[in-house]
Amino acid sequence: MNDQKRENLLNLSLDATTAERAASSSLSTGYDFTAKTWEVIVQYQGDISFLEQEGVRITYLFFQYAILTLPEQLVDYVTKLPQITYMEMPKRLFFADFAGRSISCIQPLQESSQGFFGDGVLLACIDSGVDYTHPAFRNADGSTRIFALWDQTIPGSPPENYPLGTQYTRQQINEALSAPTPEERNRLVPSRDTSGHGTAVLGIAAGGGGSEDSLYRGVASKAILLVIKLGSSEPDSFPRTTQLMMAVDYAVRTALFLQKPLAINLSFGNNYGSHSGTSLLETYLNQVSRLAQNVICIGSGNEGISARHAAGNLSPSETKRIEFAIGPYEPSMSLQLWKSYTDTFDITIVAPDGTRIGPLQSILGTVRFRVRTTEILLYYGMPSPHSQAQEIYLDLLPSSGQSFINSGIWAVELHARTIVMGNYDLWLPGFAGTQTRFYLPDPETTLTIPSTARYAITVGAYNPRFQSYADFSGRGYTRFFQDIKPDLCAPGVDISAPVSGGGYGAFTGTSFAVPFVTGSAALMMEWGILYGNDPFLYGEKLKAFLIRGARRLPSESVYPNPRLGYGVLCLQDSFPV
Repeated sequence: MNDQKRENLLNLSLDATTAERAASSSLSTGYDFTAKTWEVIVQYQGDISFLEQEGVRITYLFFQYAILTLPEQLVDYVTKLPQITYMEMPKRLFFADFAGRSISCIQPLQESSQGFFGDGVLLACIDSGVDYTHPAFRNADGSTRIFALWDQTIPGSPPENYPLGTQYTRQQINEALSAPTPEERNRLVPSRDTSGHGTAVLGIAAGGGGSEDSLYRGVASKAILLVIKLGSSEPDSFPRTTQLMMAVDYAVRTALFLQKPLAINLSFGNNYGSHSGTSLLETYLNQVSRLAQNVICIGSGNEGISARHAAGNLSPSETKRIEFAIGPYEPSMSLQLWKSYTDTFDITIVAPDGTRIGPLQSILGTVRFRVRTTEILLYYGMPSPHSQAQEIYLDLLPSSGQSFINSGIWAVELHARTIVMGNYDLWLPGFAGTQTRFYLPDPETTLTIPSTARYAITVGAYNPRFQSYADFSGRGYTRFFQDIKPDLCAPGVDISAPVSGGGYGAFTGTSFAVPFVTGSAALMMEWGILYGNDPFLYGEKLKAFLIRGARRLPSESVYPNPRLGYGVLCLQDSFPV
């Protein structure tokens, strides 16, 4: 079932048996075991509406991207259609778990006679939802500051042209806030932020307003709020990239309807991909980033010291051994190897008990092996129309009757045959346990995807207390040094933010650095677009202003660099006044 119009992981997933998909944390993403349907991302040309008569559900996005839900038996047929130019499967997303406004030079701009608070700018937080009852998101009269809340996990009444969830309007939220009892409020608007992640992120970006103590006020405290809770109603579900793309599309269409500038905050990502900005998700975000009057801000992830990336360079006739640990109780595990297609080398897999598989030559397609209680699926891919890189993918699954794969020290040996470039990168998934890691990791190129999208603003984290890079923050650059990422950093250690359920707490992670930049972008667009000072202050131009004003820390001597990018957020020096 291999087809070069499909990404390698989707080809492998289609080759896998139902049992193998069920056992894998990667191969089943987007597959409905009951309905036997696949959810896929496609780029298309021309008209594809006729597919609806074949039983395919289509969610149209901007720029001829779409999300299809189609019966498994139609996947090959749809792939081969001339209208379909490329197809990918969804990926699992995971959250990239002092007074920040002052250290980021935001305070002076809000204490001036004019004062900038993002008034009139639409700020979209695409995350785990929000505690809409928290004072941070209410006006002085108790009414909500939220224009709309789309909870993708509650079936019922989705926004027009989208297939999942329920949209709650400002009027519905206000009715819930006025309800006489918590039970009645929950009946009217049952959306909850159970993790508290989205509540904290949105609070940093735009908390405050009429009733909020200025000590805890967010950056753009008068922005119009748009909240999208990612996910689905399926038990034990996790957010997927398809849901993210729908959320971005919804945010942009809402901004166009309201005729407001838009700042989008994304505080999550994943490790699957070449990290060169070429997946359909990344290219879609690039296209949207160039649409008029919007900015997309994305966290660089928390993989800086996770030891889930290894890299090196292979010389002719050389053999290199890359060891990695798989911790106990891992239900499955995957390993990606990305290299130049001009290079050829064989692979040997070494299991914890010393069993050696290989050397395996480059045979395109899926190959299966078994070591003790672990089944191994090996897939040699081809370059895609979007990327010159070649992927070699390993999926480790428990054999029949087992719950976990073999833990211990595994190794991959690379045997050089023909070498032109020689460089290679390996990644383990970001949701792996803490004991699953490379023994000789490389902290560079640990940005999570989609923070590698070229035209987004990629934000890392630094510690304002010590004026130094936060070592967990995902580092750049993108693979092959195509783009300087992150673009800049913002405070990301012990940040005060609203807690779901009430009150405030301290949060650490790049998730909580991004909203400082998202809120700052809203302030800049307020001044430029809404005040008429610069109607073109968005996208790459706004990024250029932020980069120019970024402050350099004494801990780094060379800028830009893979840790801090061009420096740390200093909005006063970036502001074009």
